[in-house]
Amino acid sequence: MTDEIFHDRRLAELYDPLDPDRGDLDAYLRIAEEFGARKVLDIGCGTGVFALLLAERGVEVVGLDPAGASLDVARAKPGAGRVRWIHGDATDLPSPPLQVDLVTMTANVAQAIVDPELWRRTLTAAYEALRPGGRLVFETRDPAKRAWEAWNRAESYGVTDVPGFGRVESWVELTEVSGPLVSFRRHYVFGGGPGGVDKNSAVSLTSDSTLRFRERHEIAADLLAHGYTVEDVRDAPDRPGKEFVFVACASGDSRPPDPYGTASRT
Repeated sequence: MTDEIFHDRRLAELYDPLDPDRGDLDAYLRIAEEFGARKVLDIGCGTGVFALLLAERGVEVVGLDPAGASLDVARAKPGAGRVRWIHGDATDLPSPPLQVDLVTMTANVAQAIVDPELWRRTLTAAYEALRPGGRLVFETRDPAKRAWEAWNRAESYGVTDVPGFGRVESWVELTEVSGPLVSFRRHYVFGGGPGGVDKNSAVSLTSDSTLRFRERHEIAADLLAHGYTVEDVRDAPDRPGKEFVFVACASGDSRPPDPYGTASRT
């Protein structure tokens, strides 16, 4: 089930205005340049910010996302016609394989894939989409840094004037920590003009999310089991010391190994 922030068109339209600083994507642009990527698959492309940055640089881009509302926002942006947009998750990629140079999962995308089976299928699908020697790059927070301890109203509350919405109040509330799974609720209150929200006509919306915090060794083992070579684990420039940025290379086999023996099951 897609989180409401991506499923509800109103919230999808608020996503970019409430998070306008996407300096985190600069590292991915440098990685695309570093590896000479001319064709990129952006898994979990959301509202298309990174896909469109790549397209502006002449890169052939496929943007994939299961949230129709987010893709609607992406498709309405200038230059959207340069990107091939696909509605679905990695298991919905077309056949024959795309043969891209680079597969990316920016921001929270990798952690939002909380189901272990879908995670395995995503790694397999990304491998099959890569050309031999292509790379998969994604980031994930270090569980030891306990990022969720700052997910509360006092530390996350903000007010933003958004065209078409007026004054928008937003904050995050931690709801549950269960092993590697961390759940939280985003709150949005909007209505009225820049002078303040009219409480009598205010619209309040929430969106519940869960992220899986995987250990570094766990991720490395998953990648190796699916045929990748872990080339590097880098620091995230926007969250130094708090995240892992994995760079994994496809070995070049025609298809990844089946680490769980599913092909032989009857």
